[in-house]
Amino acid sequence: MHKVLVSLLLASSLLAGGIGAPLAAESIRKPEEQQSFFERYTNAAQDVILQGLKLVGVRYRFGGNDESSGLDCSGFVRLVFKDSIGTSLPRTAREMSEVGEQVDVSQLKPGDLVFFNTMRRTFSHVGIYLGDNHFLHAPRTGAEVRVENMDSSYWMARYNGARRILEGN
Repeated sequence: MHKVLVSLLLASSLLAGGIGAPLAAESIRKPEEQQSFFERYTNAAQDVILQGLKLVGVRYRFGGNDESSGLDCSGFVRLVFKDSIGTSLPRTAREMSEVGEQVDVSQLKPGDLVFFNTMRRTFSHVGIYLGDNHFLHAPRTGAEVRVENMDSSYWMARYNGARRILEGN
């Protein structure tokens, strides 16, 4: 129940912050070919974030690719992008760091991938940027998928960069 409440509160706050149309509009979406460029971006970013928030509370498992048995950081990101917008991403955070367009930290948008050095090597950890300096990720053994603030000293010291996967984002 706590997982559901947290996810709903986060989704409400993010959507109110302007990353997409209200959820009620989902039922009256135009067919893909009739949507404007902006509407397609908004819907893709919204889909990625909402899919990621559904996984808040899933336990971390090194090498994990499956919600039921646990997810590691790259397994989490791969699952979210596959289930939300049908995009296949490489298996590791390092490989993901070479896909898409490089993005400056000042230009981050919801749905961008953010990378960190958590294992004494660059691009060893990946998460999904939510906006307002927060990101969603599967942190480490003994923890669960959660939202964190990139402004914390831990994450600021380990930030390696970002990539934009969503077209038009």
